[in-house]
Amino acid sequence: MRIIALLVICLLSAHNFAQEATQDSAPTKTADPTETAAANTNAADAAAPQLTVLESPFLQSDLELIVGNVQRPNGIVWFEDTLYTVCNGDWTIYKINDRTGETITYVFGVRNGNSIVAEPTEAGFNLWVPDPDTGALWKVDERRAAPESISSDLEAPWGLTRLDEGSFLITDTRSDSIMVVPLGGAPITAHSELRSPTGIVRDGNKVYFANGGSARRGIEFFEIADDGTMSAVQPLVSGLQNTTNIAMGRDGYLYFSYALGTRGVVGRIDPTACFESGCSNQDVEMVVFSDVPAPLAIALSDDLRLFLHSRFKPEFYWVQLPV
Repeated sequence: MRIIALLVICLLSAHNFAQEATQDSAPTKTADPTETAAANTNAADAAAPQLTVLESPFLQSDLELIVGNVQRPNGIVWFEDTLYTVCNGDWTIYKINDRTGETITYVFGVRNGNSIVAEPTEAGFNLWVPDPDTGALWKVDERRAAPESISSDLEAPWGLTRLDEGSFLITDTRSDSIMVVPLGGAPITAHSELRSPTGIVRDGNKVYFANGGSARRGIEFFEIADDGTMSAVQPLVSGLQNTTNIAMGRDGYLYFSYALGTRGVVGRIDPTACFESGCSNQDVEMVVFSDVPAPLAIALSDDLRLFLHSRFKPEFYWVQLPV
């Protein structure tokens, strides 16, 4: 049945891409597992993450449902067996048990948030939320007091990732830019003339970000030198429709949510394979082909559970990825 389902999916995907001027064809699998295993025997690759290949994508029937109590959730993050999400309906961050769905109110005062970053501290942890409704970057500390506005000079902040100890990189969909936002000071434009940038993540000296408004420029990246200077933007993956959240897995893959027609899809790539000349949608390994409407919000746990939901829909789902 899985083989038949996959053949149907491939046919549907090919049809959808044929209708899109910027799309090519349905995503295909990555390299044969035997080739991957052979490559991993090289001494030069001994320290590299072990990249696994799925036999087929997970379908809706493979996903586990979490029944939480949040009516209009948006961005999510996983931290220590708990999901945190922003509810756009009542301006509240909720805390959800990642197994049972038990839900409690965490803090009130954040209107919206497409993404959240959780950072451990000596006293506990902080949540950082860029809020497109107010143009602010909010900090929620372990005291769970009122959120603190770190910056209110942004237009429509979407995604964020750490630049250094004293600042963040934040995508701004309205200004088509990536901003450097210091913890004390005015935002500075790092890159402009993007296409409604959404998710962003840093991995070492590489910064990956999605262009939600352009399939041709689906995911791009730039490098940060030791002296803090940033390279020009370079292509990573083209041919992705409505790319939103992205996350770096500890398995070495870059995960991202996008759309095939109206369906929410999660794909992944080995980013190192795309540095030199870029990749296309044909190089993407499809991880989840869901019945959940796009766009999706996603989060990864430390043990490689993938959590997802359709933005502003109350149902959460998860699946265990190969470790």
